[in-house]
Amino acid sequence: MKKIAVMGSGSWGIALAILLNRNGNEVKIWSYSQNESDEINLNRENKNCLPGIKIPNEILVSNDDKIILDSADFVIIAMPSKFIRENLQKFSIPENSIIINVAKGIEEGTFLRISEIIEQVCRNKKIVTLSGPTHAEEVSRNLPTTCVAASKNIELAKAVQKLFNNEFFRVYTTSDIIGVELGSALKNIIALASGIADGLGFGDNTKAAIITRGILEIVRLGEKLGAKAETFYGLSGMGDLVVTCISNHSRNRRAGILLGQGVPLDETLKKVNMVVEGVSNAKAVNDLAKKLDIDMPIVFEINKMLYEGKSPRQSVLDLMLRDAKDE
Repeated sequence: MKKIAVMGSGSWGIALAILLNRNGNEVKIWSYSQNESDEINLNRENKNCLPGIKIPNEILVSNDDKIILDSADFVIIAMPSKFIRENLQKFSIPENSIIINVAKGIEEGTFLRISEIIEQVCRNKKIVTLSGPTHAEEVSRNLPTTCVAASKNIELAKAVQKLFNNEFFRVYTTSDIIGVELGSALKNIIALASGIADGLGFGDNTKAAIITRGILEIVRLGEKLGAKAETFYGLSGMGDLVVTCISNHSRNRRAGILLGQGVPLDETLKKVNMVVEGVSNAKAVNDLAKKLDIDMPIVFEINKMLYEGKSPRQSVLDLMLRDAKDE
C-alpha cells in the first residue's frame, strides 16, 4: 500500500483518487478551499465537477495541505495549470516523493511546461507526467482507458505505471516527457477550434480538417522544442486530441461551441463553470510560436477570436482562403 496525496479536488483529481483507492492505496485529497472541502465531505462527491460519483469514505478530503502531504510516497498535481506555481510555493512536498503531474498547460511569459515549473519550484527531479485520452467522467465509472506515463527517468515512469494499472486502466511508458506535455497542452486549443466549428453548424469534414491540420501544428512546435514526432501520433497526442475534439465531456469543445454560437468569452466561461485550459493556454502558445517563427494558423486564429474580437466565421473563412500550398 502506497500513501498518495492528490493535490486538487476537481473532476480529474477525484477520478484518479478513486482509481488509486480501488487499487488498494491510502489516498488523501487536498481541496483549495475550506468550503469546498466541507461540501465534499458532507456529500462525499463534488457536485459541481463530477456529479453522481461517490468518493469512498476512507479517502480523506481536507483543505490542510500539511495533513494531505504528510509522508506521501506519490504526490499528484491535479489543479489548473495557471494555479500550479503559486500553490507549489506554499506546499512542503516530502523530498522523497515521486511527483505525478496530470495538469495540462504552458505557463504564460516563461513558456515552461508543467514538469519544468515543478522542478524549478520544488527542486525535485523525480517527476512523471501522466496524460492521454482520459475523461474523468469515464475513468470514475471504470470504463476502459489507456494513457502514458512519461519521465526522463524511465524507472519512475514504470513505478507510476505499476501504481495505476488495473483491468480498466492501462498505462504505457515513454521517456519523451516534452512530447507528452506539449501534446496534452496544445490539443485543448485545437479542441476549442473544433467546438467553434460545431457552434457555427459546420460538419464532419470541417472537424476532420481541424484535427488533422491541428496535429500538424502541434508536431511543428513539438519538434522545435525537442520532442519526438512519433509521440504526437500516440495516446498523448492524437489520442488525446481526438477525444477532446469530439467528446461531449470536453469542456474545451463545449466552450468552443458557445463561442461559435456568438456567446461572449466571459459568459462562455461562466456557463462552462470549470477552467477551460485551451483559453488559459492559447496566448502562451501563440506567443511561443511567434517567438520561434513557427506557423500555427489555427492557434493564431483562436487568439484573434479570443483576444482581438474577430468573428469565428471570419476566422474560418480566412483559414480556408490562405495561400494554396502542398500538404
